[in-house]
Amino acid sequence: MSKQQKTRLGRARRNFFTGLAVVLPVIISIIVALWLFEKAGNVSKILLFPFKYIPGIDADSFKNGDELVWYWGVVAIFEAIVLTGLLGFLTRYYVGKKLVQLMDYVLLNVPLLGKIYGTVKQVNQAFASDKKSNFQQVVMVEFPRKGLYSIGFMTAEQVRTDEGESIISIFVPTTPNPTTGFLLVLPQSKVIKLDMSVADGIKYIVSLGAVAPENAGGVQAAFKAEAARMLADG
Repeated sequence: MSKQQKTRLGRARRNFFTGLAVVLPVIISIIVALWLFEKAGNVSKILLFPFKYIPGIDADSFKNGDELVWYWGVVAIFEAIVLTGLLGFLTRYYVGKKLVQLMDYVLLNVPLLGKIYGTVKQVNQAFASDKKSNFQQVVMVEFPRKGLYSIGFMTAEQVRTDEGESIISIFVPTTPNPTTGFLLVLPQSKVIKLDMSVADGIKYIVSLGAVAPENAGGVQAAFKAEAARMLADG
């Protein structure tokens, strides 16, 4: 094979992988959307049950053979969204809160299922809650050993020492699965705050560091400052 042919082959290979990088996210997104649509169809018997009692609607029109007719699948998905929003609205009031507490009590006391439900609920509250006590700030800490640094989230300020320094709780998630990690309790002087939003911090961790935050300069500035401090101490 001549040098020119090798060059063409290499260019064709690069073009293929470049195109694959563009097409693959689209294909995966479509597959996930179709999978969710299919799962929504699996619970359509429950969601579409009230429509059977509406005059003029034939229950046989829900399915074409064994397959759910596509527009009824859309109706089922829309109904699920509305019901979820309604549930969220009710939980803001006394009756809704009591119903959620009752559901938690029942599910948490079911063997095995209670462990799974409790874990999923805690993780969901940690990542989705809008309370200020959860993931207040993206930080960088010296972990797991001296000279190595990890990205984490400040969750709470515990106490203050006699010298007035805060003791801070830091959650350092694992990557690419941020639902597990390590809880560190450090003095504030050992914590480097980053100019990065919590959402960018989670994306940065899940992507193995490949997706840089919008303010990538904030991370670089923190590393430069820490490197200067280490050189000064040395």
